[in-house]
Amino acid sequence: MQRWCGIDWAEHHHDIAIVDEAGALVTKVRIEDTAAGFSQLMDLLAVHNDGCETPIPVAIETAKGLLVANLRAAGVSVYAINPLSVARYRDRHAPSRSKSDAADALVLANIVRTDPTVHRLIPQDSELAASIRVLARAHQDAIWDRQQTVGKLRSVLREYYPGVLATFEDLSSREARATLMLAPSPATVSKLRPSSLAAALRRAGRSRYVDRDVEKILTGLRAAQLRQPALVEKAMAAQASAYVRALTTLVENIQALQEQLEIAYHAHPDSRIISSFPGLGTVLGARILSEIGDDHTRFATARGLKAFAGTAPITRASGTKKLVTMRVVRNKRLGQAAYLWSLPLLAHSHGARAHYDRRRAAGDSHSAASRHLANRGLGMLHHCLTTGSTYNESHAFPSRTYPSATSRSPMAHHAYQEAEAPTTPAQKTALP
Repeated sequence: MQRWCGIDWAEHHHDIAIVDEAGALVTKVRIEDTAAGFSQLMDLLAVHNDGCETPIPVAIETAKGLLVANLRAAGVSVYAINPLSVARYRDRHAPSRSKSDAADALVLANIVRTDPTVHRLIPQDSELAASIRVLARAHQDAIWDRQQTVGKLRSVLREYYPGVLATFEDLSSREARATLMLAPSPATVSKLRPSSLAAALRRAGRSRYVDRDVEKILTGLRAAQLRQPALVEKAMAAQASAYVRALTTLVENIQALQEQLEIAYHAHPDSRIISSFPGLGTVLGARILSEIGDDHTRFATARGLKAFAGTAPITRASGTKKLVTMRVVRNKRLGQAAYLWSLPLLAHSHGARAHYDRRRAAGDSHSAASRHLANRGLGMLHHCLTTGSTYNESHAFPSRTYPSATSRSPMAHHAYQEAEAPTTPAQKTALP
């Protein structure tokens, strides 16, 4: 007899529920989030397997963590159920909206029992692909932290040291960080010697035009500017110095993570296919690979990949009303990587440029046209990864002849717009 298992996970313990073919509860138990608790779970699954060749399928609300990793390593089929779906199923079982961890485990088990084809198994990505995902996300998080720290530093400098903002365009640059460590306030810059600043710039890695830059920096920082009271200025200088030290650490972390990411990415066989696409460098290609994974059966069609990334619009139709909007529930990291890809794709592909221009001529905004181009790019990437082929410009964007707007008849012009425009004008306004 087939059985199904649901796990409501928590930080220190997990609630387990196993149901039979009729949806009746067979057993429930709470285990600790330890190695002993995992062994207890595996013994429980083995006892209730009832002679089936395959392990009992498990439903859980997350796709990461030690518990999921060890279940996959043990050969268990794991379904990661979206918490929003679980909430909807919970209302089906308990209209009173009562909730408990044990009841959620029972709901999860019944979800995979009743609708296994609606929900998908966790992709069987390789260990290398999983490591690339960790490195790519850590690298992106470090970049976001750097941007946030730069914003905080800029806000403080605007309050007491505006000359720095006028002198340096990028506060995370080695020149700006080296200068602020020596002269964190207008009071200290008046005592700063050119030779000391030149030595600091050389230690930071500058080797050319050092004297020219020293003169430019000192001229900018010593320009007349409003001042805070002495004690307030000193306190703000201490705050800015703390941000500069944090910024230096973040810059070093980004570089170290990028080096590891490049090594792992180029070691993956799919990097050859991804890097063959115009505009996909190492970092951006690694981000896309990390979110797609290397389980090529994960997305049966290109449409599934586009929906996962959120580049394909979603339609809401009811009666006479029809609304086309951008997807909200999506992989935001993959969607951002695909959107960032559209800009270099325009610069390196004549076909992509022509496609973008046609979308703009049809009335799309820059964001909509870029998203449409990214949507098409993901479709081509899905095809190449599935077939094992590399990018081919003539196949990706076959040459097509379009009559100019002035030479088209009104009927032909209308037909052209209908063929090229993704939505009606009323729907187009709903697109962000």
